[in-house]
Amino acid sequence: MSRRPVRRVNHRMRHWIWPAVLGLAAATLSVSSPAGADADRSGLPEAIDTVLGDPRMEGSVAGVVVADAASGDVLYRHRPSGRLMPASNTKLLTSAAAMELLGPGHRFTTDVLTDGERRGRVLRGDLYLRGTGDPTTLAEDYDRLAAEIAGSGVRRVSGRLIADDTRFDDQRVGDTWSADDESAYYAAQISALSVAPDTDYDTGTVIVEVTPGAKAGDEPRVSMTPKTDYVDIDLRASTVAAGGADTVAVARRHGENTITVSGTVPVGGSAAKEWVTVWEPTGYAAAVFRAALAAHGVRVSGPTRAGIATPKDARRLASHDSMALKDLLVPFMKLSNNMHAESLTKAMGHEATGRPGSWGDGITAIGGYLKTVGVDPGKLRQVDGSGLSRKDNAPADQYIQLLRAAKSEPWFADWYASLPVACGPGKSVGGTLRSRMCGTPAALNARAKTGTLTGASALSGYVTDKDGRELVFSIILNNHLARSVKALEDAIVATLASSTRDEAVPVTPRPTRSVTEGDGDVECSWRKPARC
Repeated sequence: MSRRPVRRVNHRMRHWIWPAVLGLAAATLSVSSPAGADADRSGLPEAIDTVLGDPRMEGSVAGVVVADAASGDVLYRHRPSGRLMPASNTKLLTSAAAMELLGPGHRFTTDVLTDGERRGRVLRGDLYLRGTGDPTTLAEDYDRLAAEIAGSGVRRVSGRLIADDTRFDDQRVGDTWSADDESAYYAAQISALSVAPDTDYDTGTVIVEVTPGAKAGDEPRVSMTPKTDYVDIDLRASTVAAGGADTVAVARRHGENTITVSGTVPVGGSAAKEWVTVWEPTGYAAAVFRAALAAHGVRVSGPTRAGIATPKDARRLASHDSMALKDLLVPFMKLSNNMHAESLTKAMGHEATGRPGSWGDGITAIGGYLKTVGVDPGKLRQVDGSGLSRKDNAPADQYIQLLRAAKSEPWFADWYASLPVACGPGKSVGGTLRSRMCGTPAALNARAKTGTLTGASALSGYVTDKDGRELVFSIILNNHLARSVKALEDAIVATLASSTRDEAVPVTPRPTRSVTEGDGDVECSWRKPARC
């Protein structure tokens, strides 16, 4: 194949490339252009074009922008205003707006209140469990609330247990969330009252662990965290001989809280652990709290009811505060927690209007903040807080504007610290980037938000080049058929990290890893390590 240069012209200079070598159609590449003499002299545009020429991008579409964080000079652009699915890069918009509108010190409060009267050890009246959207409340937090009630001397509540989730509306799932994801931990229903099973804080889920029996033919052992009778287990799995197939599947039935465990697990095999959503998280929280009360010797005589507002004259008996938002950002952004994003979105909606928090009011509030920092909400479409919806569309150039503007915000240091660090150690530092870009100049250098949906991948953030110059980048790749294109994102960022003002050499993308290494297409940007 001949190397015929295709000429492209921008307002400043002519730029020559080799599309045949890059393996991209000229029509696709024609939207790339350098901006500024430094970019042209360094060869950075050619280097990034080379990475985008990888066969894994055949038939796909990319939006890529790189800019100097300080000056704003654009060093590379490829379809900069093209609206693509950003997946979890949407969380950059949501988290920045939350820091501004709610404040770094914002805490979610879960209260226990009553409008009844105390008669000795009996509380005559109803007991209210009122939530404000905390996505990090653990079973042990409900246990502490129950212990506080018991510690006051109450042994019986004559009325009902009311689960007050009215701070948010009753729309539980986001716009166009896939029905296939109903039981997946990253698509839990959103409520002002819920339970997280561990300190990954995947609220609205339970952890189901399946361990093989002692010999073939035995039933596997199944445990659940937290222990609750709100969820039933339908065990259909069996233990097979050592070396046999591990085909265990764990899924919740639609509209129910029955979790079916099926398939086979071999003798001596490792335990399978799955995070599974519950149906109706308000009832889940109430069940966990009622069980905690009983464990502490407090009996509630009446039934549990949900969706009833606490009377204004009710008095508080116990209270639990979440961590401050600046600290909550760490599990939220490092682990790309969708439920945190949606709880914050609804909380912003309530804060702005005084109405029950909704996606509509929350997105409007986010858009209002974005305008103040030069991001044009009219150039993007956001329908949820997490990016799980495939209706979310955003161009790379708007992320560049946000990344630069955020640097001037008083809360920037905390927000920046919440971003995953390339090849950073563990979940609390590296997060969704902890195994990426290791052995490259981007390791422990780049900080960025990941994003993954089937056929959509994104990475936007900050990296420092060899000259010590901080760069901002946004990479959004859509419509790929390859299992993953994250290696291309990594190669671009590593190229930026290894470049200078005078020289840029493209880093060769690594081959796509197998799904077992956590690099496959799933409708989120994080895979639980137990099943990677």
